Amino acid sequence: MTAPLHPDTVAVHSGRSDLADLGVHALPIDLSTTNPLPDVERGGDSYEAMATGGRPPADGSLVYARLWNPTVARFEEALAEMEHAEASVAFGSGMAAMTAVILAHTNAVGKRHVVAVRPLYGGTDHLLGSGLLGAEVTYCHPHEVAGSIRPDTGLVVLETPANPTLDIADIAEVVRLAGEVPVVVDNTFATPILQNPIDLGAAMSLHSATKYLGGHGDVIAGVVACGEETAEALRRVRAVTGGLLHPLGAYLLHRGLATLPVRMQRQQENARRIVSWLLDRPEIAEVFYPGLDGDPHGILDRQMRGTGAMIAMRMQGGYAAASAVASGTTLFTHAVSLGGVDSLIQHPAALTHRPVPAEARPAADVLRLSIGLEDADDLIADLATAFAGLAPAAQSLGRMTVPVESRSVGIRSRL
Repeated sequence: MTAPLHPDTVAVHSGRSDLADLGVHALPIDLSTTNPLPDVERGGDSYEAMATGGRPPADGSLVYARLWNPTVARFEEALAEMEHAEASVAFGSGMAAMTAVILAHTNAVGKRHVVAVRPLYGGTDHLLGSGLLGAEVTYCHPHEVAGSIRPDTGLVVLETPANPTLDIADIAEVVRLAGEVPVVVDNTFATPILQNPIDLGAAMSLHSATKYLGGHGDVIAGVVACGEETAEALRRVRAVTGGLLHPLGAYLLHRGLATLPVRMQRQQENARRIVSWLLDRPEIAEVFYPGLDGDPHGILDRQMRGTGAMIAMRMQGGYAAASAVASGTTLFTHAVSLGGVDSLIQHPAALTHRPVPAEARPAADVLRLSIGLEDADDLIADLATAFAGLAPAAQSLGRMTVPVESRSVGIRSRL
């Protein structure tokens, strides 16, 4: 038996097995919006197969790009291989992917209830709570999943590490508590390099591919790795709602997978350096980063192969200090999103989590850092400069408020 390939090798070669037969080395891009039909009958059969979530027949046609695109399909194959899944389905954004997951497991199967484990990305939390998709939601903590399940529960939504405070949940335990209800894990922060939720029993591993998978801040996308039966349900939703990823975006994502392991390694090394520095800073009340408590329950050791490159920190000076630091960096771009080659800083409560109810919103003194590929010493110096200007800025902003008061959980310790 051939030994399984290392994930670094899979990242480079996945989804490329047919390139030699095509006589090319670089990934091809198919921009066709419509495709010739061999005849009326086979064209119609092809349309029906793909519009209902299936794959294109071997003797048929791809018909129309809303139903199928070869460049997108090649990226999906690559991501599925990296996530140890039978298939994956790509969408025009991470929120489009989550929307399809919810629809496919609620309305489409006669269910109406979703269990959502907080904390979650603000967009996901807001989508569920808005009622826009017709689903009812029960929010809970990981240990409360079993007690939150109802006969009409169609889905459990989990994010780990969670946005923005890097909370870690035991995926296998949540799957056990969910019983027969499928669990979707938002794996955006960890990526397939550090975590494979399907190996731990999850039905789906979802990514905002905009982030680490693309890695360069130039493509919006989402993707869900899953079993083939689930993929058919998701492709059906995608075909009806028009959520297909553009082929150019799929090309950029597939290209980005090849460098994902080395990017994650370097970004993680930088993050650990910065966390160690932050822990000794008097301006910092808490640092949020996986493993600062030594992993007493062994969750990290069981389900992750690293701690990632996202950091959150709670400022001693409250909202005024957080606001001043967010606007006071130079190398850290003050912007939403994450996972790119350059470092970003943002205030979750005022931005990505602004629509979240106050009881679940991050505290007003919390900032989130996405660590890039810059030199770690340069990034530390940039933060130090922002901290140095904190006192006068905090005094001038001291009376400013935003409606973001909430809990703050974290551990302030040494790596």
